[in-house]
Parts: sequence; structure tokens; C-alpha cells
Amino acid sequence: MKNFIEEVTWRGMLHDVMPGTEEHLMEQMRVAYVGIDPTADSLHIGHLVGVMLLKHFQAAGHKPLALVGGATGMIGDPSGKSNERNLLDEAALTRNQNAIKAQLSKFLDFDSSENNAAEMVNNYDWMKDFSFLDFIRDVGKHITVNYMMAKDSVKKRLNGETADGMSFTEFTYQLVQGYDFLHLYKNKQATLQMGGSDQWGNITTGTELIRRKEQGKAYALTCPLITKADGTKFGKSEGGNIWLDSERTSPYKFYQYWLNTSDEDAEKYIKIFTFLSKETIEALIEEHKQAPHLRVLQKTLAEEVTVMVHSREDFENAVKASNILFGNASAEDLKALDAKTFLDVFDGVPQAEIAMDELKNGIDIVDVLNAKSGFMKSNGEARRALNENSISINREKVQEGFTLTTTDLINNQFVLLQRGKKNYFVLNVQ
Repeated sequence: MKNFIEEVTWRGMLHDVMPGTEEHLMEQMRVAYVGIDPTADSLHIGHLVGVMLLKHFQAAGHKPLALVGGATGMIGDPSGKSNERNLLDEAALTRNQNAIKAQLSKFLDFDSSENNAAEMVNNYDWMKDFSFLDFIRDVGKHITVNYMMAKDSVKKRLNGETADGMSFTEFTYQLVQGYDFLHLYKNKQATLQMGGSDQWGNITTGTELIRRKEQGKAYALTCPLITKADGTKFGKSEGGNIWLDSERTSPYKFYQYWLNTSDEDAEKYIKIFTFLSKETIEALIEEHKQAPHLRVLQKTLAEEVTVMVHSREDFENAVKASNILFGNASAEDLKALDAKTFLDVFDGVPQAEIAMDELKNGIDIVDVLNAKSGFMKSNGEARRALNENSISINREKVQEGFTLTTTDLINNQFVLLQRGKKNYFVLNVQ
């Protein structure tokens, strides 16, 4: 067996671990699980740490389980949250589960013929027919209210940090999660649950339930909650979460998120979010320190994570799209962009709409620059810019007398106007 604890420790992925866990994992192949919230049809990068833990666990020779919380998703986890979450119906949870498994398949080997093939389980499967009376008799009697009240996640809510207090539904959440661990211990031989540091209380409720009900020994391991050096929330952009689904967050925006990390964060993230070796990472950190302006850490991080989550092709297209803003791309590169990536690249650039019918007969470039777009304040300014050879259409220089037609459209919809190197304007043709 490879030493899983040693691996996640040097990567900065270990927050708390129950005594004896390392020895337990070195004895033979073990089974561990991470719970995944199915409240959306895609994971976001906030989920990635737990997924990476499972991948490292499988790489160390152990068997990973991804538990989709179909039942617990109907309740809502109070840990680290000040409000109850919206509850989902069964159809939505099923749809989300299928989408999440497809994403997890990029990280975990579900099809391996080895004993440590990954599995996905859904706690709704064993909770849906569990009656309330059976639950309080078989589970509730083994855990005291005193024990449950001592958990930080409960104390914070009960001590008046929020106006709404805590519902009985959320109070019982730790019992439901504890029963998941008991069920997987009995039916899947799971002896370790992993999660974020805010989950320690819920996970140890499971180990306690296993001890009291089965006289068994189970273990808990948590990773730190990922933060950013500047204090802003990891995994968020102005547009919200950074999703793994390319329809929700384009590969270009995904790539840009990692590329724009600070030096301090990049040094931390490259250990957590890539599978590069310790020697490779140490060499990259040293190289970065020698020439930080080259941003070798950020570029390597962005490449590794984008290829892992999306594909090599998506990464290469994201690099081409990034180059467009810095004047290194050709007209062909520009025309190769899909509509979503084009809009992502030129997010925030002024736009104007013109009708497709107008383009069919052609529009004189002076009219395009002034009357049709407002990019230039007057015809005179437009002509001066054209005479200075500073106007480009879709990355190609144009002169006075040029006529814009439908053949100039990118994706049959856009025209990129440019004055000089950094002054852009987008025509959106409808």
C-alpha cells in the first residue's frame, strides 16, 4: 500500500485525523467515502478537494466511495451555514446524481477490474423506506442529546448567532449522516469517512454510532476549508460559482480563474489540485521564485486543472482565446471561437446591436465605426483612425472604402472592431 496520509499531508490536504488512521490504512486495502451534496446538476471547484482526496485514496490502492446525499440533500446540512437550504424533490436529485457521476468518472475509475474500483452510492436508497419510528428506535437511542448538543455546528446555531435558530430537521442531520457511515460500515466495509473540516462533528457522530451499536472501530479525516490569501471566497467569481460543467462555466473562464491566482495561492493550490509529484512541484516553486513575472506556477496550475476537468483540446482553445486579448492571435484563431467563449473573452467590452438585413447589402466602414456602433464619436474621427491604419475588423487591418458584409461575421453573429491594441468594440448582429 502507498502511504495515503503521508501523501495528503505534504500536499496540505490534512486538517484533522483520528489517531490510528495511518496504521489502519497501511494494513490492507480499506474503503473510505466522501459525501457530495447533490443540490445542483454539476460539481463546482469547491467540491474538488473531496474528489481529489478520493482520487489519492484510490491511487494509494484503496477503494473510494462517492456518496451522493439524495436523502440528506432533502434535509440540508447545518455545518458552517447560517440558514436552512432549499429542499429538492426526488426527480431533481436523480437528475443531479447522474450528472455528478459523469463528472466524477473523469477522476475516479468506476470500471476497474481491480478490487478498489470506485463506487457511487446514494443514501436515499437506504433511507427512503426507513420509518421515523424505526429510525428513532434503532439509531436515536444510541446517541444522547448531550452528545449532539456539544457539536460546534449545533452550538453556534443555538447560541443565537442567527435569528432563526435551528429546526429539528437540521438538528437530526448528524444522526442521518452518522447512520450513513454505519450503513456503509456494515454493507460496504467502509471504515473511514473524509470531508471538509466543518464536517468533523458529523463524521465523528458516525464513528461513535459504529462504536456503540456495532462495537466497531471507524475513523475520521478532514481537509482544510480552502481559502484565498486576499480573504475573498475560494471558488467564486463575479458570476458566481466556478462549475465543472462547461455549460455553466466555459473552459476559458475556468482556465482564467486558475491563471489569475496570486503567487501565494498558486503555491498552495498546485499541491492540492494537481497530481504532480513533490519533486516536480518543488522545482516549479523554485523556478517561480527566480522569475515570478513569468507566472510559471499559475500557468502550470491552470493547464493541469483545465486538462483534468475538461480536456487537452479545451485547454489549448482557452490559451488561444486568452491570447486574443493580448494581440497574439490571428483572425483564424478569432473565428475558431464558439459563441460562448467569444462572449466570455470580450465580457465587459462595449457592444451594439445591428440587424442582419443591413449587412446583406454591406455597410461602409465609416458608418460602422460611427452611426451603427458609436465606437467613434464622428465620421471625421473614424476617417482619421482609418488613415492612421489603427482600425481592425476581426484582427485584420482595414482602410477607408472597406465594406462590412455577412462574410465578416464570427459564428454568424459577431464582428470585433478594434482601434490600436487595446480598444475593442463588439457588434452583435441579430
